[in-house]
Amino acid sequence: MSLLMQINFNGEPVFEQVFNLAPNAIALAGIDGKIGKVNEAFTQTLGYSQQKAAEMTLEQLVLPEDFQSFRTCLEEAHLQNERNHELEIRCIPNNESLIWMSIKFSLVRDGNGDPHYFILHLTAISPPKGKEQKLEGIDDWYDLIFKNAQDIITLVNPDGTIEYLSPSICDLLGYDPEELIGKDSNELNHPEDVVMLQSAILSDQPTLTYRARHKNGTYVWLETTTKLIHDAEGRLQKILGIGRDVTERKTYQDSLAEAQHIAALGSWEIDFLEEKISFSEEFYRIYQISKSDLPSDPTALVMLIHPEDRGQFQTFINQAKQLSQGPTSLEFRNLQSDGTVKYMQIRVSVLFDEEGKPIKMSGTTQDITERKKAELNLQESVERYTSLKKYNHDAVISLDVKGTIINTNDMAAKLTGFSISEMRGENISKFIGEQNVARILSGVIEDATAERHINAIKHKDGTEIEVLATIAPIIINKKNVGYYVIAKDMTEQKTLLIAKESAEKTNKAKSEFLAMMSHEIRTPMNGVIGMTDLLLHTTELDEEQKEYVRIIHKSGNSLITIINDILDFSKIEAGKTVLQQQAMDIRDCISETRDILFAKAQEKNLSIDISVSPKIPYTLIGDYDRIKQILLNLLSNAIKFTYSGGVSIVVENGMSENKRRQLLFTIKDTGIGIPKEKLEHLFNPFYQLDSFMTRKSEGTGLGLAISKKLVGLMDGDIWVEHTDELGATFVCTIWLKEHEQAAALTPFSIGEDMIKQRPLNILIAEDNEINQITLRKMIEKMGHNTSIAENGNQVIRALAYESYDIIFMDIRMPELSGVEATKQIKANMPPEKIPFIIAVTANALMGDREKCLEAGMDDYISKPIKSGILFEMIEKYEKKLLHARG
Repeated sequence: MSLLMQINFNGEPVFEQVFNLAPNAIALAGIDGKIGKVNEAFTQTLGYSQQKAAEMTLEQLVLPEDFQSFRTCLEEAHLQNERNHELEIRCIPNNESLIWMSIKFSLVRDGNGDPHYFILHLTAISPPKGKEQKLEGIDDWYDLIFKNAQDIITLVNPDGTIEYLSPSICDLLGYDPEELIGKDSNELNHPEDVVMLQSAILSDQPTLTYRARHKNGTYVWLETTTKLIHDAEGRLQKILGIGRDVTERKTYQDSLAEAQHIAALGSWEIDFLEEKISFSEEFYRIYQISKSDLPSDPTALVMLIHPEDRGQFQTFINQAKQLSQGPTSLEFRNLQSDGTVKYMQIRVSVLFDEEGKPIKMSGTTQDITERKKAELNLQESVERYTSLKKYNHDAVISLDVKGTIINTNDMAAKLTGFSISEMRGENISKFIGEQNVARILSGVIEDATAERHINAIKHKDGTEIEVLATIAPIIINKKNVGYYVIAKDMTEQKTLLIAKESAEKTNKAKSEFLAMMSHEIRTPMNGVIGMTDLLLHTTELDEEQKEYVRIIHKSGNSLITIINDILDFSKIEAGKTVLQQQAMDIRDCISETRDILFAKAQEKNLSIDISVSPKIPYTLIGDYDRIKQILLNLLSNAIKFTYSGGVSIVVENGMSENKRRQLLFTIKDTGIGIPKEKLEHLFNPFYQLDSFMTRKSEGTGLGLAISKKLVGLMDGDIWVEHTDELGATFVCTIWLKEHEQAAALTPFSIGEDMIKQRPLNILIAEDNEINQITLRKMIEKMGHNTSIAENGNQVIRALAYESYDIIFMDIRMPELSGVEATKQIKANMPPEKIPFIIAVTANALMGDREKCLEAGMDDYISKPIKSGILFEMIEKYEKKLLHARG
């Protein structure tokens, strides 16, 4: 038995809500036919008030001709115990105009099974018609309408249990009401909507939109009006819901929202009469605001507009509210909550009443930031081009495809003597000749040679000005619509070219002067340093004499260092320094650098720590001497300005690409450090770091400048790192080639048992008497035999009469130079009898070493010659001689 059949006339709250909210006319009548109660829909359909209807009987409501059949149906329902009956009769409304009604009624019995009362559902049939007009199958038609009604009536307990469902649930969700009655209503709802529904119900929200599961597993969107039913004490008893299928509408709304999102288009509406404003979801997203942040006063929305645009925005809105047609769109800037600016476009439509007053304004707001940025970029490009053309130092002339001048700039007017207006419309042939125009128009896009023929432009006074021309096509929509002729006035450049040639000649003279000065200074310095070296190591001197000799020796070395730095820097500046590529182990290079400076470090009780990454290959290709020169400069500077602690060298493995490897050197000291204001000058030539301090050391100030340029030749860089620690930290990188063979080179070595104690026979080829004496004394003190030759011819004659192990060959000698003498020796003597030839020269410029090696010489040393270097050179070739003898 349904719930409605259990309810009596006493007006239980649940029944009252269902009864009053039902969309169809309902009447409750006793077994005697007296009407007891009617709902609101009954009074609206038949025009009787509820009080008047309660005083009537069914016989008074039905046309007498139809009442007999109606009464028969009521009696059959009473006798046969059938629940639902239906028939069509004519009813007498309050206005006495007959209405055809479809009446469905059920007999309600009490707990003992006795007849209690009738429930009648009355539906007007429009247009009115008699039974004789009823179409075949009309019963099935009305039954179909009843079962497919849009509205679903639900009654749910506070705990969510379903107590009642109207039959329309079957068509909407595929369930029979009996399948769901007694079950939890949340099982029917989409999981994502459950929390929302529960909170909305508790907040007494009247209308809910949510998804309900169909029996086939799909979901249907429902819009349900709810009513909370409380008892006399205010406790929640039931939840009544009347809902309908809004899936199609929701799909449309979602599609509209998606379209608005894609177009970045938000919609809105203002109701001026009710002072309400509503927005679409996309509106909130565009403006990055939440619904809770939206001001209640619509006028406060002006804060969303950029302050500079608020005035024109307000003017736009005011004009739109006028009846006369005003502007319908406006672009403005929006100031976002995070401080960024967006560009918006608003479009409006206003509805006016009969008196011309605005009733409602609706519109859209679209985010046009990307489009606006593109427009601004285009405008900027145009402005940049215009500015570039106007202020360009070259003449810029634009032509059409016939060679007619379209436009030009001020420089073109200056170059030709004609004003811009005078040049417009003229053919370019007037300035560059008809042949050049023909070349341009015949196919400049494919052939760039046309611009090479344009080497002059005619001036208004008849003269020709030398130019360097460039031709560029003007392409619009993939079509060539004209050309640019860009001409550079070469008058100034020609003057500079002459000056450059003059400077090159001067530079060449300077190089020759440096070469001469190098030779002239090194030759006497060889005697000074050589003799002081001998005095210190071979002569009995008292301490005072030794001090004097040391001063002479130190001064000579300082002078040579200055000369070397100046020559090195000059060669690098002239771009004449060529790096030597040889197999090397960077560890040997670092160790040798440390050994050279170890004595200076010991004098100051400084430590020198070395750390080389094991990942660095033992064999790389590079300029061993130049790398050593860089390290010597950096390490000697570190020692110079460090008075306690020590210096460290760390070498790390860097990047590797194209068979090249990068090495990272870090030289760190615990010295006095470098003031920040001096860092920018540190690598400048002739800048001495200690010049701003107490000057305690000499030098040219070229060491770091030379190091920077050498590092640059090796594709690296050098800089000073800022640290909070004591001292200074220099970092440099260089690139070296990777060795093709995997195995490292095996250094040449001679076992102790191979060294034979016998004096070498050494020939000294030197024309300077002081240098002869110096070299002879040094070599003889080492235990070897010497002979003297004053020119190349004497060298050749000496070799004809005696065998020599080593020749120290001066490059510049009278009659026959050392280079020419070497060439003759290599060409005429058997290879096994040719001694090792070591070049000795006072020259130290670019190409000296190469010339010596190309002539066949085995090695190279420069003057002044120090005993230590001479000893190393003799020892090197002594080992080779012993190795050759086996």
